[in-house]
Amino acid sequence: MNAAARSGSASLAESVDAYLRRRRRWRDILTNETYAAVALCLATLAALVWANLGESYHAFWATRLSLSVGPLGVDLTAHEWVNEGLMTVFFFLVGLDVRRDLTLGELRLPGRALLPAAAAVGGLVVPAFLYLIIAMGTPGLGAWGSVISTDTAFALGMLAVIGPKRAPRLRLFLLAFAVIDDIGALVVIALFYTASLNLIALGVAVLGLVGVWALARWGAWRAPLYLLLAGVIWYAFYRSGVHATLAGVLIALLLPVYSVRSQDVNGAGELARLYRQSPAPGTAALLREALAYSMPMNQRLSFLLLPYVNYVVVPLFALANAGVQLGSQSLDAAFASRVTWAVIIGLVVGKLVGVTLGAAVVLHMVPSSRLPGLDLPRIMGIGALSGMGFTISLLVAGIALEDEAVSDQARIGVLCASVSALVLATLIFRISDYLSPLPPPPGQRLRRGVDEGVDLTTGDPRAPHTLINYADMSDEGRWRLMEALHGIAHLRDAGQVRLVLRHKLSGPESLLAALALEAARHQDKSRLWPFHDALARLCGQVTPGTISQAAQDVGLDADALWERIDSGIDEPKVLKDALEVEGLTEDGSPVVYIDGERFEHLLNRWTFSEALNGMWEKEPG
Repeated sequence: MNAAARSGSASLAESVDAYLRRRRRWRDILTNETYAAVALCLATLAALVWANLGESYHAFWATRLSLSVGPLGVDLTAHEWVNEGLMTVFFFLVGLDVRRDLTLGELRLPGRALLPAAAAVGGLVVPAFLYLIIAMGTPGLGAWGSVISTDTAFALGMLAVIGPKRAPRLRLFLLAFAVIDDIGALVVIALFYTASLNLIALGVAVLGLVGVWALARWGAWRAPLYLLLAGVIWYAFYRSGVHATLAGVLIALLLPVYSVRSQDVNGAGELARLYRQSPAPGTAALLREALAYSMPMNQRLSFLLLPYVNYVVVPLFALANAGVQLGSQSLDAAFASRVTWAVIIGLVVGKLVGVTLGAAVVLHMVPSSRLPGLDLPRIMGIGALSGMGFTISLLVAGIALEDEAVSDQARIGVLCASVSALVLATLIFRISDYLSPLPPPPGQRLRRGVDEGVDLTTGDPRAPHTLINYADMSDEGRWRLMEALHGIAHLRDAGQVRLVLRHKLSGPESLLAALALEAARHQDKSRLWPFHDALARLCGQVTPGTISQAAQDVGLDADALWERIDSGIDEPKVLKDALEVEGLTEDGSPVVYIDGERFEHLLNRWTFSEALNGMWEKEPG
């Protein structure tokens, strides 16, 4: 290939790389929780302005829209299409989060789940109790379910803005708490806000759910079959009298979820290599299918649907439900109504008291539940923030209250409660930070600098940037990070970054591999990194035999290597490395520091090169 062809190929590769980077950054914006909360606020303001400009707001949302196929049909107002149709997608995403958290997240560990579970139970019971006391004897008594749930998107977005900067576990706590909170709210909707039941339609819905379960059990991974059943289930729920949005949750709870399997990723990688060697439409189609197959349906759909839920479904819901008259007469009636005050006190005071009490009991009785950044003052802030019940609060108020005037009073209460909860949470977080500042989270800063005479390094010691990787060589995914680091080798060769390898242990195999690397360094430093790559390509199959074979493959003396390993001379150094990152991850996944700060993002050549080139945009908060 001549110089001009090579230059053109390089330019094309750079253009594709730049395009893909722009797409990724745009995706980051679309999934940003703060921006989603801003979109919800803007939709709410638009609804309030529109509703106070005349009668067009209510006239528009009362427009009837029909959809029929033969004898089957759905006839709903535009408002009902949003609340029972579009909101099914919202609850479907909630269900995906619930299932994933129960299977892979915080809620799969009983010890970790206890604290958010107790907080969620307190946040369900106390608000409902306060509401019932205040609204007793009023037409709005039945809307007690409007004060029991938290708007997860709103709360997460606002936490990123007002929350403490040194409490990363606080977001995980809020997520786990909100998941349990949502489960409780959905059960309440199903049990207490279903007026009448069509048992035949409900039976059809159950059969459809059984079909989804069977597809998941058989390993079906293509969406069309599930989508067809989902349409049947939604229609059956709609005809049964149960709120149709529950279909979304139940379907999501049955979809497959599991950790990404290495063999599936490897299969997609092999097809990618075949396509690169001989591009053809058939290979491209197979590669597309292999990529979809390698990502479990739960995670795949969560990724695809999140922007649409954040910027279409939830804002449209706010636009359809938050529009209330704010004239002096309606405001006077609202603030004179016990229903309004029951909503405000239930959400603002009830959530704060209930979440705090539930968490305090667990923190007192189960000392192991105390984690860095999860102290009672910060949990009180989460309790206050959880009073932003917006989405489900408005939904329940609309279901429970048929009288439009009383419904408006409840909606005004929800809006006032959301603002009040945000202000109260901000005050609690600020006072907590002033009276009891949090220490930096463990492991956020590198504990010691690089020693060229001791550490395993490659690159110019005077390079402006240093990337330190604590690696468990027995981790089956080690080769992935190896490829990512190879992707920034040009920065190392240009003197821009020095790469450092330190050891992370998860068992005897990782200790053996770490000692082998140290022995290789002392035997022949020029063969250290080829030996590292050979160990990484073992995909976790580290044994004395595979270590010896890898050593021979790169030209090391295997007998001399084992002589040093057996001496144990390098063991103190390996254990010292491992102790520095002990407890920072729950598995063999790597820990990376760039210029002394822990790097907690996707580990690939894009993110590494952006951080090293100063292009990394830190997330809000």
